[in-house]
Amino acid sequence: MGAAVGLANKSAQALDESAKSAVVERIVAYLKGNKADMREDNLKALVHTVCDQSKQRDLDYRLVLAVIKVESNFKRDVVSSKGVQGLFQIKPSLAKYIAKDAGVTWNGTQCLHEPDNNIKLGVYHLSRLIDDFKSLPAALLAYNTGTKKTRAQQAGKGAPKNAFTKRVMKEYRNNISVLPEMDESE
Repeated sequence: MGAAVGLANKSAQALDESAKSAVVERIVAYLKGNKADMREDNLKALVHTVCDQSKQRDLDYRLVLAVIKVESNFKRDVVSSKGVQGLFQIKPSLAKYIAKDAGVTWNGTQCLHEPDNNIKLGVYHLSRLIDDFKSLPAALLAYNTGTKKTRAQQAGKGAPKNAFTKRVMKEYRNNISVLPEMDESE
């Protein structure tokens, strides 16, 4: 009887993996169609990491893809004039501060150009901001301008928004309309 249960579990895992692969292929095709400038094998690895980290931190992977699109347009080596780096455009000082909690071994700024590490850091940071601010627009504003500025803006007004927040929300809505939900069993 135990062998039958084990076989059934393996079959279910194979189906789950097959379903996940189909979703990943669909996401990769969508990103390539939207001019994500990355080799297909790297894009697949990125999508797997985004999906895994999003699930781990209880975020919608389509939101994560929207932030990456707006921040770096899927260019892993981008460095802004303000020194933020990588796919999620993360400050090195922030990355160093949150690395351990995000599950990243900090070995200097080169971490920020490694997609797996950058995604882990970005997803962790974004999930914490959403937990802290209890509002996606406020969390996105804090992601872009910092928590102090966002708290000050919240004190004086309603829902905080800036160009970054609007662009991410537009991209996120588009992703929701085109990309499938990730099945909870995956």
